[in-house]
Amino acid sequence: MSTDVIQADRLQAFQSDFTRLCDEIGRVVVGQRAAIEGAVLALLAGGHALVEGPPGVGKTLLARTLADATELTFRRIQFTPDLMGADVIGTYVVMESAGRRKFEFQQGPVFANIVLADEINRATPKTQAALLEALQEFAVTVASETYDLPQPFFVIATQGPDDGDGTFPLPEKQLDRFLARLEMRRPAATELEAVVDRMTDATEPAARPVLTATRVVEMTQLVRQVRLDPQARQYAVRLVTASDPLDPTAPPLVKQYVRQGASPRGALALVLLAKARAAAAGRDRATSEDIRTQASAALVHRLALNFDGHADRIATDKVVAELVERIAP
Repeated sequence: MSTDVIQADRLQAFQSDFTRLCDEIGRVVVGQRAAIEGAVLALLAGGHALVEGPPGVGKTLLARTLADATELTFRRIQFTPDLMGADVIGTYVVMESAGRRKFEFQQGPVFANIVLADEINRATPKTQAALLEALQEFAVTVASETYDLPQPFFVIATQGPDDGDGTFPLPEKQLDRFLARLEMRRPAATELEAVVDRMTDATEPAARPVLTATRVVEMTQLVRQVRLDPQARQYAVRLVTASDPLDPTAPPLVKQYVRQGASPRGALALVLLAKARAAAAGRDRATSEDIRTQASAALVHRLALNFDGHADRIATDKVVAELVERIAP
């Protein structure tokens, strides 16, 4: 637990930089403020984000613009059924120099600060698994060698909300490695007008760099220094515990429709996102309210439904909403 008191000027700078970054992204991505702030919070909390939404709402644009506004290196991986693991992490190739041949490792597109895993559920489970180590360990192992990934390292994966044919649903272990799940909705009429104006003009909008990679790392480190109220810690634990259908405190929807609740990573995600939200508000202490507001982003993708849940097409958003409603801070 962090006991250091964060200086007020550092918190003010964090709050200012957070707002500037979100505003700059908002100059390009119309509306979607919740998704923009959620992506930035996930980045500064040191995790990864899974973004869901219908086609054309700006999921790819959000990832690219976030990189442009932070001076971070950006690579896009288009996940398709024929994509191989080596296409993601890299492989050894034979190189010839001065008449001699040797094996040399060629880095894959995962070696970047921000990696867009576009339509991640269209690749086979074997290829999806190539990201597991990167998501958790911030490194990749090829043959017997382990290579560290650049810092900061942030994966933003996209998928449709109801993808069917030609997709391979992400396994629970993969979903659990995403700190937050974000939703991008269809734009309202006024927002759609703004999209049409911006994207059909002679010059498309582009984000200007407002933060350096070094500053992003500094902000990530500051998030870890934010203190956590004991009540907030207990609240996060109660929410995660109650997501287990076998727990006595589980709400009715959990007991009826959930096969497996959130893992301990769910509690860690709740706390880290709450700390990031507190710092973004200029506070040095995260509260139960911060935990409550981040419950959906941290837990929705971590609940595995049982047969009845799938048959009745229950949305895990609804289950988490009941968790928050019935489990008191």
